[in-house]
Amino acid sequence: MTKHALPLKTILGVQAICLTTLGIAVAFGKADPRPTRVEYLTGQAEPLSQPIPRSTPLVIEPLYDDPQIVSDEELADVLRKLQPRFPKEKLRPNLVEHALRTWWIRAKFQDPEVMSGEAMKDYLTDHGKYLASWGSEMQPLLSDREAGVSVRWGKAEGASVHHDHWLACLTEAGIGLNEPVFTPNRERTIADVLHQSLSDFRVDETEVEWSAMAFGLWLSPIREWRLADGRQVSFDDLADRLMRGDNRFGVCSGTHRVYSLAVLLRLDMEFDILSDRARGDVEAHLREIRDLIAVSQREDGRWTGTWAQGAAAATAHLDEPLYKQIIATGHHLEWMAIVPEEFHVPREQMYRAADWLIATTRDTPDDQILGMYTFFSHVANSLSLWRKTHPCDFWARYEAENAPVSAATAVGE
Repeated sequence: MTKHALPLKTILGVQAICLTTLGIAVAFGKADPRPTRVEYLTGQAEPLSQPIPRSTPLVIEPLYDDPQIVSDEELADVLRKLQPRFPKEKLRPNLVEHALRTWWIRAKFQDPEVMSGEAMKDYLTDHGKYLASWGSEMQPLLSDREAGVSVRWGKAEGASVHHDHWLACLTEAGIGLNEPVFTPNRERTIADVLHQSLSDFRVDETEVEWSAMAFGLWLSPIREWRLADGRQVSFDDLADRLMRGDNRFGVCSGTHRVYSLAVLLRLDMEFDILSDRARGDVEAHLREIRDLIAVSQREDGRWTGTWAQGAAAATAHLDEPLYKQIIATGHHLEWMAIVPEEFHVPREQMYRAADWLIATTRDTPDDQILGMYTFFSHVANSLSLWRKTHPCDFWARYEAENAPVSAATAVGE
């Protein structure tokens, strides 16, 4: 043994420490102790990439066809008034998002003044189309990020209003995972937006309604996944967050939380994405909502933004703008169209709610419809669902059956 050689016991001890360290690193999925490029430059861990189990999103199909809720003629009148006739300048993404999730990407119209589904999709996914409407001074709607593509959201002009609303609406509209997305710098895909959304998501956010829907329609049957910071999140967590707090609060007077829960319930019925405990809690919560709206409906059929107050809301002085009543009534009919009958109010109450929505839509001038389009869009969707169809399918059939007769055809030529 030379003067500087280590004793055999020491060598074996060092080897054991190294092997233990390597084992721990491997167990945590990082055998290489050196920082990644992202960690070196930013000091943050590199975002994880969650595998997506499908190339096109799932669709929640309606369960009922009840012409007593809305006839073909009534539905045609409503859909005619709620087609996406939007101004070309400073076109708010929120308008287009609502219209697209209602009409879907494959929607086509004979009226050239109406935006097709493809045109709406292009506006939301192509920075050049967005720039043409807003001008070069406006901040981009889409931005490149390390994990993918982020969507600017919030109350600022030209932004998507809610977190993940852009993603959820395009998902409901049938966007493909590999559909191109054009940021100011390069071409990306919807997959890049979804991965960024998964990376950014936090369970304790104020609004999780649209994240829950988008993740459910893309990730089912996956039950849980890892966030960028290494934490696990599950659909149980999302359901618990949606049920937490007072029903009076939340987006759309709390009604969109109910719709998102209905979506998770339907997904669980097919893909088992919730635990038995969470499934039971969601069902109990929806029964509670059912009982609240059964006693809070006003005599003329509408629900108000104060529906969660129960019976008091049915007779209280009506002191709120019309759009809140459209929100509440449209959303409640919408979520009940996709859940089993045990969660329904009596059908007679649905008839009165639908009659109020149809009459209100028919009587509201077009310029006022445009000002409240995001709320009225739920009327178009909910009434279509109660005829076991979707707006684009019903309208395509209606236009084909009611095509104008040409002069040549009229004289038998």
